[in-house]
Amino acid sequence: MRAVVALGGNALAKRGEPMTADYLRKNVREACTALAQFATENEVVITHGNGPQVGLLALQNLAYQDVAAYPLDILGAETQGMIGYVVQQELSNALGGKREVTAILTTTVVDEYDPAFDRPTKLIGPQYSAHDAAEAAAEYRWTIAKDGDAFRRVVPSPVPQSIVQAPLVSRLLEAGSLVVCVGGGGVPVKEEGSGRRVGVQAVVDKDAASAALAADIKADMLIMLTDGDFVSENWGTPEQRDILTASADAISQIPFAEGSMQPKVDAAIRVARAGGRVLIGPLDRLDDLLARRIGTEIVPQLDEGIRYAKQPVKKTA
Repeated sequence: MRAVVALGGNALAKRGEPMTADYLRKNVREACTALAQFATENEVVITHGNGPQVGLLALQNLAYQDVAAYPLDILGAETQGMIGYVVQQELSNALGGKREVTAILTTTVVDEYDPAFDRPTKLIGPQYSAHDAAEAAAEYRWTIAKDGDAFRRVVPSPVPQSIVQAPLVSRLLEAGSLVVCVGGGGVPVKEEGSGRRVGVQAVVDKDAASAALAADIKADMLIMLTDGDFVSENWGTPEQRDILTASADAISQIPFAEGSMQPKVDAAIRVARAGGRVLIGPLDRLDDLLARRIGTEIVPQLDEGIRYAKQPVKKTA
């Protein structure tokens, strides 16, 4: 089976943890240990987020004022190299060197006229208090949005059109390699005349880019690994209902949080409408996700539209 496995940003940088190299390596090692058996038995491409890391690099950039800050496309390339190196090494270690693991830098074609450039939604960098967020917005001319009980910087996140290096990814898979790519959604580029490509200032959502890659390489399955057990309707409210299975059309009618779950659902819809299978669930229970004991599956069609997970019975006194 050929599968694209997307590691959520929280699999690399858990909320509340300092974004140090040691924590990055620890989290990646845990993720690769969970993936090792699946990667041994299948053709696997691993993609990953970079929201916390690219935001941190941008902040570090601003601290050195003798030269102009590097633009987001170059920072995105930096995170691909940084995180891709650690994933490549830790997955190879988890497999005992039995499979070749190759990390490649990928670029993602976007439309320079995408309305996302006028409406930033992609959360990057650390969380701020309301006061600190207001100060950062004023000092750096950032757009700030709420992220749970805190605030974070948001940047444009255009829809990926295609992954430039998809043919190379296919050739590597056919040669028996496991591939790490599309880090942070890939470096966003626009196409100019005569095949010329130029970087643009944005961060492509890695789930949307993973869906584009899955289509480009004709993957059988897209697996999006998160820190949640299910995709949930009315998340965080008394009316929350966990979704076990849904058709692409039915789940498209439910609103989710922009910049977090909505991009995952949009990516799943894109793949399912093309006839593919999509799973969204927890990294630390990958076997249960594959066996459909946990997590959410998005399928092309389902008679009842949405099938909800059984909710635990509340005990009464």
